[in-house]
Amino acid sequence: MGMDVAILGGLVMLMLGGVVSVADATAGFASPAVLMLAGLFVVAKGVERTGAIRRFARGALGHPESVGGALFRMMVPVSVLSGIMNNTPIVAICIPIVRDWARRLKISPSYLFMPLSFAAILGGKLTLIGTAANIIVMEEWVDWTIDHGLNTPSPLMQFLGLAAIGLPCLIAGILFIVIAAPTLIPARKEAVEEHVDARQYQVEFIIKKGSPVIGKSIESAGLRRLPGLFLSAIERGGVPLPAVDPDLTLMEDDRLAFVGLLESVLDLRSIRGLEPDDDQADKLEVTSSTRALAEAVVSANSPLVGKSVRQSNFRKRYNAVILAVHRQGQQINAKIGDIVLKTGDTLLLETHLNFRSDWRSSDHFFLVSDVPDAMPVRHNRAPIALTIMVVLIALLIWAPVDRVTAVWSCALAMVLTRCATGTEAREGLEWRVLLVIAGAIGIGNALVNTGLAAEAGGYVATLGADWGLVPMLFLIFLIGAALSQFITNYAAAALLFPICMTSASAMGIDSTPVIFVLMMGVGCSFISPIGYQTNLMVYGPGGYRFLDYARLGIPLTILLAIVSAVLAPMVYGP
Repeated sequence: MGMDVAILGGLVMLMLGGVVSVADATAGFASPAVLMLAGLFVVAKGVERTGAIRRFARGALGHPESVGGALFRMMVPVSVLSGIMNNTPIVAICIPIVRDWARRLKISPSYLFMPLSFAAILGGKLTLIGTAANIIVMEEWVDWTIDHGLNTPSPLMQFLGLAAIGLPCLIAGILFIVIAAPTLIPARKEAVEEHVDARQYQVEFIIKKGSPVIGKSIESAGLRRLPGLFLSAIERGGVPLPAVDPDLTLMEDDRLAFVGLLESVLDLRSIRGLEPDDDQADKLEVTSSTRALAEAVVSANSPLVGKSVRQSNFRKRYNAVILAVHRQGQQINAKIGDIVLKTGDTLLLETHLNFRSDWRSSDHFFLVSDVPDAMPVRHNRAPIALTIMVVLIALLIWAPVDRVTAVWSCALAMVLTRCATGTEAREGLEWRVLLVIAGAIGIGNALVNTGLAAEAGGYVATLGADWGLVPMLFLIFLIGAALSQFITNYAAAALLFPICMTSASAMGIDSTPVIFVLMMGVGCSFISPIGYQTNLMVYGPGGYRFLDYARLGIPLTILLAIVSAVLAPMVYGP
């Protein structure tokens, strides 16, 4: 059963049984935490679609000479990025980058993908907006202080307070993973995978004016030894260069010919300053925000057979442009417009979103399929997206307006500036996450109203009185970490919050260290692949087995529990 179905189903049962009122059960759907998260998903989508994350990640990785060096170079920038935006799109963008990076370094991707997810999780403990669990706990805490007539934490404390223990935990976690991961993580996949009978395309790109690769050598521009891709030729001023020297300095209007796999060609299109060497794409009657890539196999009955691309009037007939042609492994030494098409040729097309539905039943093509995740990156809007992100952080720190207002305003700015279209913004909303959080808040209200939270909190407080504050914080961390392995971390946060507050009240201590340790605990989902979505995202690409996570995750969780429990009373006060 899906977590959203389980949580909402449990909430409905509680309402039917009269355990919780409808008002308390549905309070989570209007919770500021849920509303903030919805806006943050849109902001993250804008940053993702402009390529700002990809550019930062590629520049930060470099060429380390060891597995430990590679882990350090990867985990630091990923954790920093995860501190200021949702970590799910960060991991999604970094997966192909890290996979290709592993091939270049000849390192098994198994050594990198699990630490990639763990770095994103650790980085989420640097600021309020790092993860959903942080926002849930903080909003509940602020409401609790208001209801009890206490001073609410300052906006700066709310946004950066967790970093007091989150940063030391991040440092300790990265050092532990760098040292232990090569031993504890098995190499489940080969360092370099062979692609047997993989479909390869020959594509040409031109270096546009203002490209960041101008003046760089092929080597320093990162265009040599590309995984699954080969730079076969360079043309300068209409004259082919005799050899592709890795030290050759690239110039404006150079034309680069690549031969490679479709996935690698898509990665190449994401590099700022490289554009397909075909002015036909600029003439498409399709806006850049509604373009897509598709593959089409020419049929025997197609009117295209026996004609060159130019003679076929392809662009006007199909409202599409041919970017590359694959012909049963043969290398086609001709410009796209001069290629004479044959039956069975596979065409890589830039076209409109409805191309597949319009032509899949036509006898012009044997097969038409969409290329997933192939929308063009809006590099020119990356500075705008980053500016909006900086403004959002400033608004959350100094709080001139309400946090929900700040987040929604920046989300709207992402759409109005076309960093993300309205359709992309809607697709960026993680509805399952929002439903689980809203439902979990309602169940948390049921725990309070029935007295179950008070009873559990009193038991924890008794243990704290017997053992001391540090052991109690250690226990809270472990309970939060354990519960988040079975339900989502944000659901665990909503359920454990009332119990932790009751424990602090029963012990007569300040709730601040308890709250921040709870934030740390529920966010440390390292022990299983199902504990957090980024763990699942790297499970397949890393070739892992289920228990591989526990080998690294259990000692890491214990280490972070010790660091958090010891530091929290020192930095926040007992």
